[in-house]
Amino acid sequence: MKILVVNGANLNMLGIREKSLYGDKTYKDLEEYIKKEAKALGIEVTLCQSNFEGEIVTKIQSAYSKYDGIIINAGAYTHTSIAILDALKAVDIPTVEVHLTDISSREEFRKHSYISYIAKKTICGKGFSGYKEALLYFTNS
Repeated sequence: MKILVVNGANLNMLGIREKSLYGDKTYKDLEEYIKKEAKALGIEVTLCQSNFEGEIVTKIQSAYSKYDGIIINAGAYTHTSIAILDALKAVDIPTVEVHLTDISSREEFRKHSYISYIAKKTICGKGFSGYKEALLYFTNS
């Protein structure tokens, strides 16, 4: 099984950004965690992170016919990007949406997710372990 993990805007700032919400662990720590959990489940993962909406769209488009699933934490683009939603719809690859924090308990604008229109599952507020839950979703599907 091959899974593409897409992380969006500002996730590269983990460990620096809003530590009260996101903690001290870095993006590198997140990458290592995902790789370790995927390996334990026998899943091949490709990870990417971009602060640029178009790069995220292109990465999703390049996944067409190559991946069994997509895990995406688009960061702030979750709440603004119809382009990312359209890319996910176009490739028609089962998608799980992950958020480190509980977006439903944050600012009003964070309560809406364009990605949720296409996501088979949305996982919020579980920190790094949300990615493991997303990986498990694909092993149980």
